[in-house]
Amino acid sequence: MTTRGEKFGSALAKAVKGATAKMKEDESATPADDRAWNRPDAPWNDPRVKRGMQAQLARRAERIGAGEKPLGWKMGLGAPAAMAMLGVSGPQVGYLLQSGLVSSGAQVNVKGWTQPVAEPEIAVQLATDLPPGATAAEARAAIAALMPAIELIDLKEAPTAENLETTLAAGIFQRHVVLGEGRRRGGETADLSAHVFRRGKLATEAPDPEALTGKVPNLLVHLANTLGAFGESLRAGDIVICGSTVPMPLIEPDETEFDYELRPIGAASVRFVRD
Repeated sequence: MTTRGEKFGSALAKAVKGATAKMKEDESATPADDRAWNRPDAPWNDPRVKRGMQAQLARRAERIGAGEKPLGWKMGLGAPAAMAMLGVSGPQVGYLLQSGLVSSGAQVNVKGWTQPVAEPEIAVQLATDLPPGATAAEARAAIAALMPAIELIDLKEAPTAENLETTLAAGIFQRHVVLGEGRRRGGETADLSAHVFRRGKLATEAPDPEALTGKVPNLLVHLANTLGAFGESLRAGDIVICGSTVPMPLIEPDETEFDYELRPIGAASVRFVRD
């Protein structure tokens, strides 16, 4: 039987094939004019996004108040086809905690998960704070390093325009993040390529790993603006994962390994058990 997650992943994979050229970097402006971060029609002023983010950040504050430590932030549902399906004009935002951090090559128990997904991503570590209203050039200058990452999510249900608020409130299905081996100083992405290996073979590759997500500096501007609208901020040292570089990889019930290379920077991997 095909799950709701499989249906969404299949539909999204087909839709993104023709949508990879929609977002281009402009050093003086960002997608959807995010520099006007306080405008009434900003993406974060969508009532669904506003309510979902308020609930999500309240939960984050509770967890940090209980002793968990922040790690950074995530961007998700930002492929052009996904945004069209959801009726939004920008990627969605979630939080990362150190309790969800997994070492590269480690085992993760996915028993009981509805639909495990492993997303190969570009991770950014910030060197300086990035306030709302920053330009893409300022965002690029704020990057300390780039590295490969794999985000593990449990796709409990297919995101839709109708359930976007609850999807955001729950953190966009976030379970773990794997930070890979290898780092490169600065924010240069022009020579990067993404390569995903499943069952020991090359399964998917992206010659331009920003094609589905948009350019990294623009994403950071959008993230800083979104957080600023809710009283949060991007700070030096934060880790930001920027969204899947390939169409959503749904992990099959018998899969035990997932390997990702962000060339020429480095690689990340994860192993699955179902104990």
